[in-house]
Amino acid sequence: MKSGFVALVGRPNAGKSTLLNRLVGQKLAIVSDKPQTTRNRIVGVRQYPAGQIVYLDTPGVHKPLHRLNVRMVDAALDTLREVDLVAVVVDGSEPGGGGDRFLMDVVKKANVPRVLVLNKVDVCDKSSLLPRLEEYQREVGFEDLVPVSALTGENVDRLVEVFLKHLPEGDPIYPEDYLTDQPERFFVAELVREQVLQQTRDELPFSTAVVVDKFEEPDATGLMHLYCTILVDRESQKPILVGRAGSRIKAIGTAARKELQQFFDAKVFLDLHVKVREGWREDERTLDALGLPARRKRR
Repeated sequence: MKSGFVALVGRPNAGKSTLLNRLVGQKLAIVSDKPQTTRNRIVGVRQYPAGQIVYLDTPGVHKPLHRLNVRMVDAALDTLREVDLVAVVVDGSEPGGGGDRFLMDVVKKANVPRVLVLNKVDVCDKSSLLPRLEEYQREVGFEDLVPVSALTGENVDRLVEVFLKHLPEGDPIYPEDYLTDQPERFFVAELVREQVLQQTRDELPFSTAVVVDKFEEPDATGLMHLYCTILVDRESQKPILVGRAGSRIKAIGTAARKELQQFFDAKVFLDLHVKVREGWREDERTLDALGLPARRKRR
């Protein structure tokens, strides 16, 4: 039997969260077409006949502009030192550039096996795959290179075989039915934030966050009561999120409630409020409340 930790690392919007959901067979990470969607490290566990893999989805590696982003990137880089295998996820539909070079410089320093996962092969020029793979291999020296489509599932079974091949022998780390270590409040906040990402224009999602103010287990009728605050960075952003006569916040709430009811398999009452908290992305207490790990001192 094999068992171990596999980190999914890559640039923003490379498809790591879609891949995590595909690998564990359940939606654990929210997905959008906006970069920097993933802010926290997310654990997903999957049991296979040949062993157990603990997947760690990480925030996209990018140049941080706020303390929020600094913590996000730190979470990704710290993960490299805590796993048995690093899966470097690259968007095969986009040309490489400075961001890819920075990512490769980072993963070169990992002292564990590395596998290159060239994602989105369902929408990329197939003739470009081999040159891209050869280029990354020359630059880093990967143990394996696997082209996949996280969206369609193409070649993902092969990817799992590669992961298991490089993991150490050992007993399962978690019980067979274990899925994740994230608390339920985390998924409430993320599923609401996913709808904010999907229903607001490009410049707003980066300056929004969701805090769960109150989480009530299902009552005697089976109804859960959830109360959340959506934070924005500036007063001018609040009416954008609320919408005319409250239309947008209502649409966000309706869509999020549907996702939450499916996730918890229960009826949900969802109460959303919008609050302005200027500079929250630089505020350590707010970042702590959002569950982002504090910065570690570098040696």
